[in-house]
Amino acid sequence: MSDVKAQKESFTRTLLRHGVELRSKAIETVQVNIGAQCNLACRHCHVESSPLRSERMDWPTMAQVLAAAERLGARELDITGGAPELHPHLRAFVEQARGRRLGVTVRTNLTVLLRPDLCDMPGFFRDYAVRLVASLPCYQEDNVDRQRGKGVFDESIEALHRLNAVGYGRERHLELDLVYNPLGASLPPDQASLESTYRDRLRAQHEVEFTRLYALANMPIGRFAQNLERQDELDGYLERLRTSFNPQAVDGLMCRKQIHVGWDGTLSDCDFNFVLGMRAEGAAGAHVSELDITTASNRRIATAEHCFGCTAGYGSSCGGALA
Repeated sequence: MSDVKAQKESFTRTLLRHGVELRSKAIETVQVNIGAQCNLACRHCHVESSPLRSERMDWPTMAQVLAAAERLGARELDITGGAPELHPHLRAFVEQARGRRLGVTVRTNLTVLLRPDLCDMPGFFRDYAVRLVASLPCYQEDNVDRQRGKGVFDESIEALHRLNAVGYGRERHLELDLVYNPLGASLPPDQASLESTYRDRLRAQHEVEFTRLYALANMPIGRFAQNLERQDELDGYLERLRTSFNPQAVDGLMCRKQIHVGWDGTLSDCDFNFVLGMRAEGAAGAHVSELDITTASNRRIATAEHCFGCTAGYGSSCGGALA
């Protein structure tokens, strides 16, 4: 770390200056990263997923996740990756979660649904009323392809058509949420205005329907941070996040109402902390099999400089604008 960075106010001290201590509340969501393998290698990916990654959660750990969610009284299982659809046990995981009356969210990159071996996945998601959160970082082809790879926009639109065809984004109980990410070192604009533009453009130009839009800031970690560093823009982006800190975004941060389980079963406060090796603090346990329900709530959240990414501007986390 440079001397300039070392002199900057930490996220924890910024919270204290605003009279806030970041602690968890009752756990409503268990977020689980079931693997790093992905069919894409996007420039903004904080997990650095790609087709070459092989990390994957085994079935015994998945069963422990379900048991932990039940013990916690959680209401939602939030499944991420990588591309979760590439995990051979995803369907069984979803089936058992729904059997335990858990709501299920799957975070999809859309294009993976075009694989021949996954062509029935939209129907499977529909049958189990899985909520989908789909990455579409812009409504313009050039911007998406620059961020995610040539041809990805057209493939994403085709996947959205297939999801619309089975009811997603059209029927109230089949939620299809889209995710916007800025192309470079900038903050997301007003979410409501951007959602209106997305809806108008996608409907008029591609006959695509969706439920809502989440505008997320790019996290200064992983592949995105590496790209900024090569362009000598990382320090400037970190400073922009720091000076854009919004204390009104803190209360709605996802880490306050969730626990995260990595593909190796380790416990963290969020997916960003997981990939940085920052584990959940206190007696919550190092592994999901050791999770203590009495201490999972009201634990102190582990923070670092990247946390400014969730509290800058309108705030974001994994659920869109917070303020």
